[in-house]
Amino acid sequence: MSLSMTEIILILVVVLVLFGGKRIPELARGLGKAQAEYKKAKEAIENEVSEFKAEVEKSSKKETVKRAAPKKKKSQTTAKKATVKTVKKTAVKSKK
Repeated sequence: MSLSMTEIILILVVVLVLFGGKRIPELARGLGKAQAEYKKAKEAIENEVSEFKAEVEKSSKKETVKRAAPKKKKSQTTAKKATVKTVKKTAVKSKK
């Protein structure tokens, strides 16, 4: 669906007739500025998205580390409690 050379020339003639020779450079300048502004906005949004991704990944890693640490402590305290119970049972048996 590309434009042929005759279609492009026809479009340029219509633009020239509608806007005149003096307005075409102004329109081109405006389009150039709009394109540059669009690129800047696009880059700014891409930067914000990448920063947000990095921030989310950091916070999720911290939460993973925080969640992992208490589990280890719980298993250690459970093991200690089991050891204490065993020692108490042994002490009670030895007293009998």
